[in-house]
Amino acid sequence: MSLHPPACSMAMAVWTAPRYRVLLSMCLTTIAGTLIACLWVGTSHAQNFGGGGGGLGNQAVGGISIDADGIIQNLDPKVLESLAETRRRALENAPAANKKPCELRKVSLARLVATINQLVTAGKPLPAEVIFMGGLEQITHLFVDPAGHDIILAGPAGTAVVDAAGNILAAESRRPLLQLEDFIIALRSIDEARAGGMRCSIDPTPEGLLKLRTFLRDQKTIGSDPSATLHSMETVLGLQKITVGGVPAGSHFAHVLVAADYRMKRIGMGFEPSGLRELPSYLSMVPAVAASGTMLPRFWLEASYDPIARDPDELAWRISGRKMLCLTENDVLKNNGIQRGNAPKDAIAEKWCAAMTTHYEKLANKQPIFAELLNCVDLAVVAALIKGRQLDKQAGLDLSALLDEQQFVIPTYDVPASVPTIASGIKKGSRWVLSASGGVQFQPWTFATNIHESADLAGAHTQALASQPPVDNGSGWCWDN
Repeated sequence: MSLHPPACSMAMAVWTAPRYRVLLSMCLTTIAGTLIACLWVGTSHAQNFGGGGGGLGNQAVGGISIDADGIIQNLDPKVLESLAETRRRALENAPAANKKPCELRKVSLARLVATINQLVTAGKPLPAEVIFMGGLEQITHLFVDPAGHDIILAGPAGTAVVDAAGNILAAESRRPLLQLEDFIIALRSIDEARAGGMRCSIDPTPEGLLKLRTFLRDQKTIGSDPSATLHSMETVLGLQKITVGGVPAGSHFAHVLVAADYRMKRIGMGFEPSGLRELPSYLSMVPAVAASGTMLPRFWLEASYDPIARDPDELAWRISGRKMLCLTENDVLKNNGIQRGNAPKDAIAEKWCAAMTTHYEKLANKQPIFAELLNCVDLAVVAALIKGRQLDKQAGLDLSALLDEQQFVIPTYDVPASVPTIASGIKKGSRWVLSASGGVQFQPWTFATNIHESADLAGAHTQALASQPPVDNGSGWCWDN
């Protein structure tokens, strides 16, 4: 079931002047957090989590930074190089316990919580293997163990490495690893997400839209050099507001949503290449001749899954068919603001969305932020499944320690608040086309209630529990065989 598209997730305006047609869309830029410098910072026990994996901090997810005023921008390449080197050194000093890739690594939630408690009590920081949940790249299975009072998360896993942009990835698949911080945020936020899902959007202000409409009405010509006109368009529209829902806006989870949105817009606007021949920019696909009038196509990303499989006893669960859809619809710019979904469909926008959807996995391999978005969706679905089906109660597993904001103090980062409008131009014959765009949303509760029974999972449950190693001084919380 689809949510309504995020408010003004992608806005564009078409201006018709003598001999020129201008397509302006508001740059709905967004921000990202980083990877994990001090995983937990704050008061109380948080001091024991500071420096987990020392240097693996969350300052630049997706290569984006956010200043103290909440304004987003791209990180300087030299800053990314320095960040990558810092993280490489941190990983060398904090090797993970599991060195080899694995198709189905198991992580015991009960033992993981116990390990964290031991580290907190001893005043020690979390090691990298805990921060990255044993190297899991995805969660494909959950196994409930009532006898052991446990829930086991399982999925493909790898060994952490750092790429040139500072992203922490699995060495073999080059996909980002799951983060414990995001999992805890998902568990704590899942009830709040019942109403509107987890989402981000960037909205031009009503004042900015009014000024833009007046400017386009009064503008007589764009001239041979459009730079002055473009700059004026950016100025009149001004800063646009970033809104995050369903998760704390200052969390790393929220920053991932916003960073993925930002990158999607940059690709659509032609500010940076997708890296895929099959996914050009939206602007490059706009024909030289198009219908006149005012168009406001909006684009957003929305998750989808196959029905979740379970065994007859609800002790084994399989999550599959995960994918991200790119969707679009057209709005109309009126005197009193935007009327959503009332304009005719844009065939070019739909074609670009289809390409984005079809090649999303390839894009995620090229640009890790899109895979990290999938990771966050996975963790939210797992949280909804645990909560909705009461799997923790069925297992007799107490997760209150992870839910206790005083005991496990999650760091808060600068809240993304606004982004400047950026106009980009591509000449189409005698016309100039300008654009900017974005939006992300998903409803984990929808996926957690779409379930079917599958008898073949019983054997996987038996094998997962039988292969569990003995507990030894906090070890034994993840295993491969």
